[in-house]
Amino acid sequence: MTGLEQLVAFAATARHGSFAAAAREQGVVPSTLAKAVARLERELGARLFHRTTRQVRLSPDGERLYQRCQRVLAEVEALRAEASGASAAATGELLISAPVFYGKRFVLPILATLAQRHPVLRLDVRLTDQNQDLVREGIDLAVRIGHLRDSSLVARRVDRQFLVLCASPGYLAAHGVPRRVDDLDRHHAIAFRLPSTGRDRPWQFRQRGAVVELPPKARVRINETEGVVEAIKLGLGICQLPDNVVQGEMARGEIVEVLASHRPPSMPISLVYASGRLLPARVRVAIDALDALRRRGSA
Repeated sequence: MTGLEQLVAFAATARHGSFAAAAREQGVVPSTLAKAVARLERELGARLFHRTTRQVRLSPDGERLYQRCQRVLAEVEALRAEASGASAAATGELLISAPVFYGKRFVLPILATLAQRHPVLRLDVRLTDQNQDLVREGIDLAVRIGHLRDSSLVARRVDRQFLVLCASPGYLAAHGVPRRVDDLDRHHAIAFRLPSTGRDRPWQFRQRGAVVELPPKARVRINETEGVVEAIKLGLGICQLPDNVVQGEMARGEIVEVLASHRPPSMPISLVYASGRLLPARVRVAIDALDALRRRGSA
């Protein structure tokens, strides 16, 4: 393998944490990748992986090389496509990350249409509510909810979501409708337990022009979004959820919003990707397709 091919072999192995998995992606045998990585290590004079019988793990030198080579390989792929006149052809594997509920409900239908339009494009969709390191994980594109902190990423805002405090009509008939935030002390709360920390997600309200956070005094705790929706419909209490999670139930009257005047400002939903002058065709067509989320957000 040439120097560039050795970098490709290294990046694929780092992304999968396994020579066998990387070899399946590249269409070669594992020993070919292992030898390419070993030659690259000899040329650089550095150990890039810690190897065990079950997996390979990046060393500190490997971490630094992986972060640098991702952008280089993306630009090389884009240059090759332009030089061959095939810049509009989306090929290869698109690795995309999205929040679990939002990804299932809104992103996957768009990706299904994208796959039909580009039959040779492969999709690797990671549904997770934890923000992943795009460069380290080799992720082409991610959907992020909330304000972004990583200034090294390019962000394109496509949608927004509101947090709505809601309950079932049956619950409100039995316990009364809260008129003020202070009234919530007398109500049963359903808390969403954050999978990333195990803590209850605080509720947010707008009061006197400022946003305040209040910890729910939970009677019930649930760590899965759709489970929280079912608990609300069953009358177990009040909970605050993104409006796009309960829009169907609210339209059907199964769930109603309370304290709407205290609803906090919306949160942006953005497409993010690593900065770079050139983007592979697979990423460009995915960004264009997911721009449909902008039309949903402005509806």
